Amino acid sequence: MSSELYRNIVIASDGSENSRRAISCGIEIAKLSGATIHALYVVDTPSVISEDWTAGKEAIREMMMNSGKKVMSKIKKIIEESGVEVKEVLLEGYPANEIINFAENNNMDLIVMGTLGKTGFERLLMGSVAEKVVRHSNVPVVVVRDGN
Repeated sequence: MSSELYRNIVIASDGSENSRRAISCGIEIAKLSGATIHALYVVDTPSVISEDWTAGKEAIREMMMNSGKKVMSKIKKIIEESGVEVKEVLLEGYPANEIINFAENNNMDLIVMGTLGKTGFERLLMGSVAEKVVRHSNVPVVVVRDGN
């Protein structure tokens, strides 16, 4: 059985344990609808690398990109093993903005994401990535809370 409602689903993941539930949820929706999953990881370099800070900037960026590639490889394997078609997407920038821009500019039908890794004081200062995506995306969003 497939549905025309969801043909392209983006699963945004930060590689955390919290995002694993979102990946599982996205896989189940894709199986029911026959959708392709676009597994999205955003390397959050702007919050780590200041424009004023030049020493080692490129080395840190490269290290973060390599880490993102490793996370994407693991996510892709999980999705492929489920039998769902998957495309990898690795972006760099502010996560909420990149998730929204990718979904809207690539005709995604649904965004699936967990309550991503930021918590406590950092969340208070910066806000939740998931909250920003829900508030500003024109694409429907499913937010999967962690199991605790």
